[in-house]
Amino acid sequence: MGERTWTPSPIRRVITGHDTKGIAKVIIDGPSAYVRSRTAGTASSLVWCTDSTPSDISMGEDVEDMGARQLGTYPPPGGARFIVMEFEPGLPGTMHRTETIDYITCIEGEIDMDMDEGVTVTLRQGDTMVQRGTNHSWVNRSDRRAQISIVLVDAKPLGIGHAVARGGVVEDKK
Repeated sequence: MGERTWTPSPIRRVITGHDTKGIAKVIIDGPSAYVRSRTAGTASSLVWCTDSTPSDISMGEDVEDMGARQLGTYPPPGGARFIVMEFEPGLPGTMHRTETIDYITCIEGEIDMDMDEGVTVTLRQGDTMVQRGTNHSWVNRSDRRAQISIVLVDAKPLGIGHAVARGGVVEDKK
């Protein structure tokens, strides 16, 4: 048997807006512009992000592709980050925590979220979760790939535990 090669699934983005006359239009229709893989067998495709709330949804077809930004783990300060993550089977997870509120939906397969003190929650296709800055690790213990969508919204810091810093490094807050 040869070495297994993994390629993440392309994520099609359909982004709508308005022309200068206020007519609804599709302004982007194509694959995610920014895909990153921090470890073999995982990929994160940025769909869109916002810099603030309320968000700028100005009219005009010449808008910045907010899905082409090269973001780290966090959304922009005061904003949100919408990603689709894919996990190959059998990958170990990394325990981490972000100062965000995350809205998560399992799109395909199943994935375990391990938490402190041995707590594990399994998400299956169609399941949703609201994660409020908790320590967790995503682990695919199944025999097929798992795909989840996540919207991360910037939140007020808890000031506890070890949070991933905005630059991607783990902060130690005691």
